[in-house]
Amino acid sequence: MSDVQEQRTHLRWVGGESGHRSFFGGTHSKSRIIGIAIFVIGGMVGMILGGGIPLLIAALVGVGLTMLVTQRTHNGTIQERRRKRSRWAARKRLGTNVFVPYNVAGWDQIQSAAGSADKAERRAAEVASRQMRANPDGSDGMGWLQYGSNMPGIAWHAPVGEQPYLSVAFSVSGQLRGMETAGALNRAATSWGKFLAHRAAPVSLIRDVQTLTRVLPPDTAKHDIWYNSKREARPVGADDSSLALWDAQQLSYAEVRRRAAADAMVQRHFVVLSWPLSPLFVESAAKYGPGRDGWRALMAEQIEASLHGLREARMGQVNYLTARQTAAVIMHQQNPSIPIDLRSAKHITPLSVGIGAHDEYSAHVVDGGYDPTVLADGDAIEAAPAVTWWHRTAAIHGEDLASAGRSPLWTLDLMIGRELGFIRSASFHMHLVPAAQAKAAARQDVVRDAAGLYAQKKKGVIVSDESEGLLSAAERRRRDLAAGSHHHGVSWIGYVTITAPTREDLAQASRRLESVCDTGLGVDRLDWQDSFQGAASGTTWPIGRGLRPDNTTTATRLMNTLAGRGDKEALS
Repeated sequence: MSDVQEQRTHLRWVGGESGHRSFFGGTHSKSRIIGIAIFVIGGMVGMILGGGIPLLIAALVGVGLTMLVTQRTHNGTIQERRRKRSRWAARKRLGTNVFVPYNVAGWDQIQSAAGSADKAERRAAEVASRQMRANPDGSDGMGWLQYGSNMPGIAWHAPVGEQPYLSVAFSVSGQLRGMETAGALNRAATSWGKFLAHRAAPVSLIRDVQTLTRVLPPDTAKHDIWYNSKREARPVGADDSSLALWDAQQLSYAEVRRRAAADAMVQRHFVVLSWPLSPLFVESAAKYGPGRDGWRALMAEQIEASLHGLREARMGQVNYLTARQTAAVIMHQQNPSIPIDLRSAKHITPLSVGIGAHDEYSAHVVDGGYDPTVLADGDAIEAAPAVTWWHRTAAIHGEDLASAGRSPLWTLDLMIGRELGFIRSASFHMHLVPAAQAKAAARQDVVRDAAGLYAQKKKGVIVSDESEGLLSAAERRRRDLAAGSHHHGVSWIGYVTITAPTREDLAQASRRLESVCDTGLGVDRLDWQDSFQGAASGTTWPIGRGLRPDNTTTATRLMNTLAGRGDKEALS
């Protein structure tokens, strides 16, 4: 019996809930809770002050409207759709739906026009100043702590309204290569779980982990280089029949490469680690040296430990990305015509990763791109033909994922599905939560869900499937975090960006992605990030964007305060 069990793939229950319950129980949105609370409290106060029955009726109508506009459907809530339309109208009015990469000459012209006596010209200059930005929306507030050659690229992020952090991207070849047994799959999943658990401990400086898979057509450049080094030179002075035979051989091999690459897709895998610039990080770096030198010294040790940890997690060949390599990946994701490994070109620079683009309501359109692969040696980049690529990003939330037992291969249809023949990037972001904090949240969720279920049974009403599902999920989390399990908590979200050359192809790709996610992955609803698709594209770039800021509980903040920053005299 044990031999049979060892051959089976372990299943983990994923989906059905979005995380910690609110004070009022359940996983309802804050808007619904606040709206209902305002009308209920307002109605009670009004009745006390003598408002009478009309005020009570008005409060009940307000509660009903709040429930209506915040009710989840397969197309989201009315409130969400209204918010998206308002955001899109504001972006078009301000002109921020267009991105123009910053350049000194263009900025000087805008500043000159801003001082014009013509009101229309000043208005146009004001809009143009909002459109010209140093970074695209997907990497707003991004700079570099370290971007030299032959060294890890350490990106420094300071997004508006979020805690600054550092990120480093690593390229990995993946855990599974070819045919693998169920035992090997389970060992690989366990190794990855241990890697995450070790980084979730309170003493760890890493808090966010992003896994990124880029699915794209194969690049035959390496085959071309190999063939050019092995082929015979064109015969000099040969007769026409020999030359015709030589030409036929070249055409034959070109046909082999074309057929091998047709309708084929390959995967490139990356792992991105993020270090929040917390007081703990600053205190730790101060022991390595003054100022930014201490930061770099600390990060050098952290990166080396991460390389070792990823290799122990069976991630195959693991290497850090330099700043130029990271920039090349970002530019490739905006313009797939640029090969992902084209990092030696002069136009690939870490200080400018944006390509001219504009947003439509449901698409991020990169129309400032070019195809450098058709250029010969010595040709100017301006001679490259212009290309346009359309992108659309959707989020995968926990509450939109059907609760079921899933193997480590549950996303396989998304990665290598035969129905998905278009370019795409799939990224999952994980915020690591220390065990004590996750255990306290799970315990509270079990108590609140059990109380809600008991109240429904006591009233004699039919128990809702949602209540039973939430209680079951909370109990599983509590069991996973039992003492001695060495498990930690995590909050996660997934993103998928699809890419197509035309609007029609993008629309078709959207429908096919929804179908595959529904039938293959059990995703009941894809949350398309419409009205801000340009910023949403950054969630699938190797820069660690896409997680909400961490909302710690009062008890957690108190424990962190009691823990302090450590002794300055200590060695570590």
